[in-house]
Amino acid sequence: MSQFDRHLPDIDRRAFLGAYAGGLGGLALSQLLARTAKAGQASGSARSPHFQPKAKAVICLFQHGGPSQMDLFDPKPELTKQDGKPHPGDLETHFDKQKGNLLASPFQFAKAGRCGMELSEVLPWTKQIADDILLVRSMNTESVDHEAALRIFHTGKLFAGRPTLGSWILYGLGSERQELPAYVVLSDPGGLPIDGTKNWSSGFLPAQFQGTPFRAQGSPVLHLNAPAGITVAQRRQQLNFLQQLNETHLQRDPENTELQARIRNFELAARMQLAVPEVLDIKGETEETQKLYGLDKPETKEYGTRCLLARRLVERGVRFVQLFLNGQPWDTHSSNAESLRKLCRMSDQPAAALVMDLKRRGLLDDTIVMWTGEFGRLPVSQGKDGRDHNRHAFSLWLAGGGFKAGHVHGATDEFGYRSEVDPIRVCDLHATLLEALGLDHTQLTYPHEGRDDALTDEPVTHARVADELFA
Repeated sequence: MSQFDRHLPDIDRRAFLGAYAGGLGGLALSQLLARTAKAGQASGSARSPHFQPKAKAVICLFQHGGPSQMDLFDPKPELTKQDGKPHPGDLETHFDKQKGNLLASPFQFAKAGRCGMELSEVLPWTKQIADDILLVRSMNTESVDHEAALRIFHTGKLFAGRPTLGSWILYGLGSERQELPAYVVLSDPGGLPIDGTKNWSSGFLPAQFQGTPFRAQGSPVLHLNAPAGITVAQRRQQLNFLQQLNETHLQRDPENTELQARIRNFELAARMQLAVPEVLDIKGETEETQKLYGLDKPETKEYGTRCLLARRLVERGVRFVQLFLNGQPWDTHSSNAESLRKLCRMSDQPAAALVMDLKRRGLLDDTIVMWTGEFGRLPVSQGKDGRDHNRHAFSLWLAGGGFKAGHVHGATDEFGYRSEVDPIRVCDLHATLLEALGLDHTQLTYPHEGRDDALTDEPVTHARVADELFA
């Protein structure tokens, strides 16, 4: 028995860590002691992809609620022509009793860029990046309910408890940096989206692969800062002492490999105390850059700041960054036109600025920017001027990462209700995103409940890589 063991022969390590959590300034990040990890699965170092990747990072601009495709990205002249008439076919609706007649878009569409992509008048900034984006008009999903569709988009299945896309990417590729989380969520200061933190959960994967939320106000990461009066040297001594305890316990029980992951998480937390404030400090950005993102205007400042932070994070090696909006603002059951105008004034410029900024800095080639919601809207009215949910068709756009630029993929029927030409399912999109990152979706698996599980859960979904989306 070592001298260290003789001094602490019967210490309960969990009780010790619990008692010292506050004194350490919360260096153990949220839920650190509540979840376990497995040896050899650490996110603390980069791992080789299955094959040569086209991209190394993803920024997901998630527009929660279901943006209306026929008002933003998918012009329908026949819908305009037959405005006010009954839909000639059967429609699956979320609220049957509120179904009305065909509702034309109140917005004008015009061709943009050299490619001639048709986009709505409420997207003037997206028009400026038309030659840089791939517009997919033929997306579809499996559920018409927000919660289930949200889970499908983020985890591949409609039931809760599964790892999110960002967690699978981190599990497959690891982290390029030792002082920043590889999976960061830039949450809306107004609150959480539907299903809250489950949107960035690691599910049945080890907890170190979950997303780390950064707050726009106050301390960027909960429990990160040490209390007043604790110096860097003192924190270092505390961490060293904890490491000694953990390593001693590991020698006694070498099969208890969760301790390795916990030690790494303590170390990451300590390094984050220096790295995170620097990443979130945008004072060094030029006035031109800040204006590009709309930081000089009240309607775009908040979302623009988060889009700028997303660029700064991927610039520093973060793998997956996700931006959420509070609640489900794109859920336009009423006042569809008014709501879309307001939302686009808030988000259109920052989203386009992100693509522009990445491109001019040489970062767009290996960064994927994805603008999407969980489903679309119906071509008929709900009430006077609203639109109900539609799982059979929605639009999204992708930029960078080897995807075609200035290209429109797929098409819906004459009213925008159903994806009919070259449809893309969410599981196909997942497989394609992993492909762009150098990961084979059939090989990226994790043992769970007696079987090898995956994001695309092959062979259940029969997901395919949509190679036609790549340049």
